[in-house]
Amino acid sequence: MEEEEWNNKGGPGAGPGSGVWLGINGYPAPRAPRPHSLHSSVSPALLSSLILLVSAPALAARRGRQTEAMLTLLVLTAAVLLGAAPRSDAIVIYTGWERHALVGSDVRLSCSFFSWRWTSEDVTFSWSYRPDGARDSISIFHYTGGAPYVDNKGPFRERLEFVGNPARRDGSILIRNLDFNDNGTFTCDAKNPPDIVGHPSSVRLLVFEKVPIQAGVITGAIIGVVLGLLILVVAIYYLMRFLVARRVFNLSVSKHGKKGKGKEGSQQRQASVLVDPSKQKAAAASEKKKQESRREKK
Repeated sequence: MEEEEWNNKGGPGAGPGSGVWLGINGYPAPRAPRPHSLHSSVSPALLSSLILLVSAPALAARRGRQTEAMLTLLVLTAAVLLGAAPRSDAIVIYTGWERHALVGSDVRLSCSFFSWRWTSEDVTFSWSYRPDGARDSISIFHYTGGAPYVDNKGPFRERLEFVGNPARRDGSILIRNLDFNDNGTFTCDAKNPPDIVGHPSSVRLLVFEKVPIQAGVITGAIIGVVLGLLILVVAIYYLMRFLVARRVFNLSVSKHGKKGKGKEGSQQRQASVLVDPSKQKAAAASEKKKQESRREKK
């Protein structure tokens, strides 16, 4: 297989974007996985279970608890069998489902993975792109050997940047100055030797002149309007009740005030008559004179 030169001539340690590339599509050959020691293949849970399994009968015999010893042996045997069961070497890759962006803006396409193994120094990330309406995908990015390599001949040349952190299992990329022609499906694949078996994950990019209003936003707006109307109706109801109660209270106070004043006036008149008997006699005499004068006229 012939060697292909990516950018400038130089060795593999020349840095990102440069160096001699081997293999198909101009990608460097992956490193051979490092041999793993026995310590790395045996889980801590298995070791601790074995230690407990050996020490449990002695402890139980000292205490004279044969029943507890048998139960302990059964439980620890089950734990050892579960710990000795081989773990799956599959790797699970995560990306978003769909991304919306505006023309001329930048978009970050996230990619991460889950693995039972520690993050290897030989971790790799690969991104491919399939335009809308196309059948075949093209490789646009590759991370291997601790260095990112960007395709300098594809549609994203000089616009794609690696913004991930392999130590944190992050292989995200950033695409700048988006265009309508960037609509398509981006697929991320990751390897964490010896975990190399897994299914790539894809995210679809949709570029708009204006970001469309999503259904969730419309639903949230409708719910907000309905809640606002309910709060307004409740506030008006309690305000009307307050005004009516205040009017009734004022009317009752005014009625009680008039009744009290009438009673006080009659009591004052009665008291004046009782207190001054001379005025009462004078009034009676004047009344008699009026009656006599009326009779004489008749």
